[in-house]
Amino acid sequence: MDLSRRDFMKLSAGSALLGGLAPAILPDEAKAAELDIKGARQTASICPYCSVGCGITVYEKGGKVINIEGDPEHPINEGALCSKGASLVQLVNNPQRLTRPLYRAPGASDWKEVDWDWALDQIARRVKDTRDRTFKVKSKSKVKEKGPGGKEAGVEKEFVVNRTDGIAHVGSAALDNEECYMLQKLMRSWGIAAIEHQARI
Repeated sequence: MDLSRRDFMKLSAGSALLGGLAPAILPDEAKAAELDIKGARQTASICPYCSVGCGITVYEKGGKVINIEGDPEHPINEGALCSKGASLVQLVNNPQRLTRPLYRAPGASDWKEVDWDWALDQIARRVKDTRDRTFKVKSKSKVKEKGPGGKEAGVEKEFVVNRTDGIAHVGSAALDNEECYMLQKLMRSWGIAAIEHQARI
């Protein structure tokens, strides 16, 4: 049989097409697999990883998250997720995930689990103590001023600064604009001048 390259391609494509459709042609044997998410409770949420704010749909059954996928109705990602967002269910169901704060006392070698209320009170107390101990109302700085005869000279002057140099703040790439705005107001109300941002450290 004399078969041209074009005929071979037509024949191959037709065979592949018929072979792929074969299971659908047999309705008696074709059975739809039941989805794992059938009967699961759906909750709309936002991906926690970066500041893009992609919408996700969380499926929960029996008190356990069984699936997380992109929300097709969300205006930002329209159902798509990056590789980190697509693996969110592994973040939730990881047996090594920490669910309680850990504390290591000064000089101790081991970490111990503590209550959230105790941990948050400790953080608040230490921030307050550090701020009170390091707060400056005024600070001296050298400035250039013109003296007699128009000659510039360095003069030490005292300025009102109302700041603390004992605390710094590093932002997060997972924060949106509104959260960043509120954090800036909070940090500046404490008198923190060393405010920085990180993206994907």
